[in-house]
Amino acid sequence: MVGLQPSERPPTTAVKFLAAGTAACFADLLTFPLDTAKVRLQIQGENQAALAARSAQYRGVLGTILTMVRTEGPRSLYSGLVAGLQRQMSFASIRIGLYDSVKQFYTPKGSDHSSIITRILAGCTTGAMAVTCAQPTDVVKIRFQASMHTGPGGNRKYSGTMDAYRTIAREEGVRGLWKGILPNITRNAIVNCGEMVTYDIIKEKLLDYHLLTDNFPCHFVSAFGAGFCATLVASPVDVVKTRYMNSPPGQYHSPFNCMLKMVTQEGPTAFYKGFTPSFLRLGSWNVVMFVTYEQMKRALMKVQMLRDSPF
Repeated sequence: MVGLQPSERPPTTAVKFLAAGTAACFADLLTFPLDTAKVRLQIQGENQAALAARSAQYRGVLGTILTMVRTEGPRSLYSGLVAGLQRQMSFASIRIGLYDSVKQFYTPKGSDHSSIITRILAGCTTGAMAVTCAQPTDVVKIRFQASMHTGPGGNRKYSGTMDAYRTIAREEGVRGLWKGILPNITRNAIVNCGEMVTYDIIKEKLLDYHLLTDNFPCHFVSAFGAGFCATLVASPVDVVKTRYMNSPPGQYHSPFNCMLKMVTQEGPTAFYKGFTPSFLRLGSWNVVMFVTYEQMKRALMKVQMLRDSPF
């Protein structure tokens, strides 16, 4: 019996798990400055007194990046990268790597195709599972990205990533590491549905109608559409999540209280602060991640088949 080629043999769950985490880390390395700019724009305006005291005002994506480089140095764009990579290895591995397995679990037996409802359920499930496991890394990442430092003489609350975990747990309790988990679960359930379900459907239709083959152009178009859809629907929750997770104890009583203060003090447009960097970051992140993910699955399956081959 002739064996399947690597491109035809379905990747195992372990292969998807490893490929998703690695591809997400690679995408983070390339797009992290955009994510940092997004965080700075999202928190700008939440504390008017601090805002008035600051000399640095952020205007747009490029303006934010240039201001940070000028006032804090180029390294500030990658503040929190270690926690970001830790987050992706645990977070993306679950929400992306396990998506197909969970989707198959929800699909009724005997059905050839998964419905949109089934895919949404799978996206929500893996997104919630991933946040529950990776929330502490997200809290630390945002704290680093949001903090301003002006070089060697500047005051920094955390000396490093591990010190940040210890300091937050000591000052705010272990629960502080899971601060904002409810808005984060909501946000990532929406993002995961926007990303995975949109990517899944666009890719499926492109292949079914023979518009593209299963290669780079197909992955690029599907990933770009997934990034735009995810940014559009998740931006309001993302802003609330970022502000709540970055806030000192007592500033907001709950995520809902944070949302109400934003509306009353800054208006509803505050929910879309940082939308452009969010889309630039999420769109480019999706393209890099999904293209890398697809190629890594094939490469890992080739390695596995060579290892299993008797020759």
